Amino acid sequence: MNNNQQSNKTSAGTNAAKVKQQNSASGSNKFGTEFASETDVQAVKQQNAQAEAKKNQNAGQ
Repeated sequence: MNNNQQSNKTSAGTNAAKVKQQNSASGSNKFGTEFASETDVQAVKQQNAQAEAKKNQNAGQ
């Protein structure tokens, strides 16, 4: 029985089956959706356009 338990652990002693179970129970993309909802897409696009224009202006000098 001890050999069976060892086969489920990594060299660092992590129980892979338990980690997989915890990961599936916690839900997916928890952080991705949290931060995406706080982002103002239009503001980011505007800032990117301004930065690109400034970069092009500086490159021309």
